[in-house]
Order: sequence, then C-alpha cells, then structure tokens
Amino acid sequence: MTLAHLFLGRARCSARAVHCQTKPARAERRALPSYPRQSCCYNMQTVIPMHLLLALILCAAVKASPGVEPVASSRRMFDVRGFGARGDGRTKDTIALQSAIDAAAKMGGGVVILTNGDFLSGSVWLKSHVELRIAPDARLLGSTSRPDYQRNRWYALLLAEGQQDISITGGGTIDGQGSELVKDVIRRMNAGENIGHHHASGRPDENDRPQVIEFRNCAGVKVSDIFLRDSSCWLEDYINCEDVSLEDIKVQNTAYWNNDGMDITDCRRVSIARCDINSADDGICLKSERGGKGCYDVNIADCRVRSSASALKFGTASFGGFRKIRVKNLTVYDTFRSAIALESVDGGVLEDVLVEHVRATNTGNAIFLRLGHRATNAPVGRLSNVVIRDVKVEVPAGKPDAGYETEGPPVKAPHNVFPASIVGLPGFPVANVTLDDVEIIYPGGASRQSAEVAVEKVPEHAEKYPEFSMFGELPAWGFYLRHVENIRFNNVRMSTKTPDFRAAMVVDDVNRLDLDNMTIKPVDSTIILHVVNNLAFNGKSCSNAASKVQLSENCPVNLLRLKTKE
Repeated sequence: MTLAHLFLGRARCSARAVHCQTKPARAERRALPSYPRQSCCYNMQTVIPMHLLLALILCAAVKASPGVEPVASSRRMFDVRGFGARGDGRTKDTIALQSAIDAAAKMGGGVVILTNGDFLSGSVWLKSHVELRIAPDARLLGSTSRPDYQRNRWYALLLAEGQQDISITGGGTIDGQGSELVKDVIRRMNAGENIGHHHASGRPDENDRPQVIEFRNCAGVKVSDIFLRDSSCWLEDYINCEDVSLEDIKVQNTAYWNNDGMDITDCRRVSIARCDINSADDGICLKSERGGKGCYDVNIADCRVRSSASALKFGTASFGGFRKIRVKNLTVYDTFRSAIALESVDGGVLEDVLVEHVRATNTGNAIFLRLGHRATNAPVGRLSNVVIRDVKVEVPAGKPDAGYETEGPPVKAPHNVFPASIVGLPGFPVANVTLDDVEIIYPGGASRQSAEVAVEKVPEHAEKYPEFSMFGELPAWGFYLRHVENIRFNNVRMSTKTPDFRAAMVVDDVNRLDLDNMTIKPVDSTIILHVVNNLAFNGKSCSNAASKVQLSENCPVNLLRLKTKE
C-alpha cells in the first residue's frame, strides 16, 4: 500500500462519512483500492503498516535536520472567481471576496487569491490564518460609494478585529480610489444624508472618510510586497497590534487631506523595512491614543519617504507614549515639514529612541522635538533619552512640496526659514538628548522686513498643536533650544548659503549643555545664551576668533569649560 493509496482511502471515507459509522456495502468495498481491513470506513481510524510508519519518522527527522531546507507545507488556495467574483472593475465583488475569506477561515486558514483583473469591493473583514494574495496583474479597488463601507474604529476597505496570523501579499495593487470616494461623501453630505459632518475647514471630517486598511487588536500581522494607494483619509492604521511586519510596501497616498503613509498606533514589536512612501500627510507616523499602552519595540529601516507634512513623526496623539524605538537608513525628499519630528503633548512618555543614518534633501525642517501639554486634563508627559546621529539635511528657501497633488498648508504668518528646535515646558524640560554627527545646510537670506523676534518674546504655546512653525518667527537660523536639560552636541555642523541676520543658535532655559567639535559657517555667527547653567563649550572649527558667544542681560551662566582659539 502506498501513501497515495492511504490518503486516497481516507479522502474517500471522509466523502462517505454517512457510511463510515458501519461497514460499507460490498459494491462500495470493491470500488476502493485494496487496503488492510483496518480502513477508516470501519472505525474512522487507519492503522499504518510498520514500514510506512518508519518512513514517516525518517522523513520528519530529515526535515528537522540542520542545514536541510524544510519543504514548505501546502496551503489551501481560494480563488475569488470560484466564489463568484467578476474582476471587471465594475461589478462589486464584495460578497465573493468575503465568502472566500470566510471559507478559508472555516478550513483553518488558507490563501485567498486575486489574479488577472480589477476587483471592486466595499468593506471586507480579514480573518485568522488567512493570507490575501493580490497578484501583480490584479488590483483590489475600493468602492467609490460611501455606504459600501463598514466601521470598526474607522471606516476602511480591509478590516480586522482580534485576529491572528493575517497577511496581505502578492505584488499587486490596492487602490482606495480616494478622490472619487471623497466626492461621493461630499455629495451625500450636501444632499442631507446622515453620513457625517464637515470639519472646521469645510472638508468632510477624517472619521467619515474610509481608510484602506485598519487592523485592530491583532497579532501576527504581515503586509509585504504590495502597492497601496489613494485612500480618502489615512491609508493604513494598525491599532493595538503585536508582531507586525510591514516590508517592501510602496505607498502613493496623495488623493486628499490627512493622507498619511502608514500609522502605527499603540503597537508592540513592529518591523517596518524597505518601504517607499509618497504621502500628502505624515509619512511614517507612530501614535498613541487615549487609554492606549503606547508604541513599544518598533524598528524602522531602509525606507524612502516624501511627505507634505513630516517624514518621520511620533504623535500628535501621544497619550501612552513611545519607548524603545530604533530608526535607521531613511532617505527623505521634497518634504514640507520636518524630516524628524518627535512629540509628546498628551501626557505620554517618549524615551529610549535612536534615529540614525538619515539623508534629507529639499526638506522644510531638519529636527523638531517637542514636549507640550495639549491634553490639559492629563499630567505633562516626558521626553528623554533620545539619540540622533549621522543626519544630513538640506533646507530650501522655497516650499519643498510645491507642485505635488495635495500640498501642505502654507504658514500664514510672516516668517523666515525655521531652524531645528528642541523645546520643552517651564519646569518640564526635554532631557538627555544627544546629537552626534549632524549637518544642516540652510539657505540663509533672512530679512528683518519679513519677520524678527526677540528671545524673550517667543510664546510658550503649551496647548497648541505641535509642529516646527508653531512658535512663529524664531530668533535663530540654526538651532533653537528652550527648556532643555542635559543636551550634548557632538560634531554638529550648521551653515547658511547666504547671510542671515539671526543668531546661529539660541539657548534659553537650558541646564547642562555640551557643545563639542561644533562647526558654524559663517564663522562670525552668534550663539545667544539666555538663562543657561552648566555649559561646556569645546569648539574647534567654530572657535575662530571672529566667533562670538553673546550673553543676554542678567544671564546666570556657570561656565564649566569655555575654550576659544586666540
């Protein structure tokens, strides 16, 4: 008896389950291959001969041996066309797609396949142990009719709640058709349908515009080798999930406002790698909602980001906070706001963060760290233990995202080019920050006619939405530090292409500042110290005799080390 005969016998007996309770009829027994008398058709059990049992044990031993590549186990395939999908881009295949997913889940898992077509769909729910595989010649198209969407935390095309081992793969495309979907939302709202409400800006609120992906309370999430595009709001949001892998994803999300590239909300053990993101809002954004546990153990590597907001951002929602975050090898370009924006304004703790190996060109702001108090009913949070190293940013004079489909909103108040800034609150400093091997190239050319502000006149704006332009005009062109404790600059280089009347650096209410091997060009630039204690200034390149350290009136400065070249 061969293994083929054995499994064929089991399959046939399963097919005749109604007869397996008793001995089969003589005619049926003759129709089957010759087996031992202990067939499952007698007692639902198969006795495997000793030589087959030994063979199976041997195979298992070989499979587990080091250096032997295990044979991939076959997974059941569920082609959506077999469940009635048309794939013509016009017929809604929602029911067929959900039926295929349900069938796979019922069988314990499998692969739901979309090939060779455009599959139009409203909301579907992914389930445990199911892979949605969209082939390179296939597209999953989001319906452009708002009533076709269901809601979990948000409305979305692909939803999951409390599932395990779910994935989206295949090399194909998921297109939310956001522009047309937003038009449908606006049309229905204007017609008086109870479908949402308008934002203060006049556009539909983000809660009423469907996303492409929303997975919530899931474990073992994998999204890879897929092209995600054009949501009517955020593109993909993973909420309170564990063991999330987002790799080799291409993102084009520029159809409308709030078009983030990817959002990680209160997740643990996340890997984001080799993603290429073009977004009208924040590119890679970590969030922590009210009551959330925060983001923990997140690794981001080898990604390329363009954004009409910030490329890498923690916040704005920051209730639970962000811990043990590692970011490396980011390429940023044509980005309106910050290359790196780390924010805690809702009471959360932001700590143990490393960002390294970042190259940003044509980007409006290099670095923005902010501890604020937007959630006034919560205690002030904490922002500490941050290392930023090996970063180079080129800041332009004009609008970096000019000409893109959905540009970032211009700053209304008159201003010159904004510096990098690290700002806490009185009594609540940003603490323990190291900037190592950082170079920022500015355009210069600031004009007093455009804007000018004294150090003492910069507002606190504790409750204001955090972004690099939140304080309005600033008195520095390179770095602005306020309410900071224990900050170290090592091998930081700042330069302007044309003269700038402002100070290169303003340091206000800072305790323990170490400037080591700092280079500032032009060399006659000024550093303004205002309420600074414990300063270490070990400059080499910036210690040219023409360089100045300007002390504001009544500045209580304790100079531990101040060395300048004679």
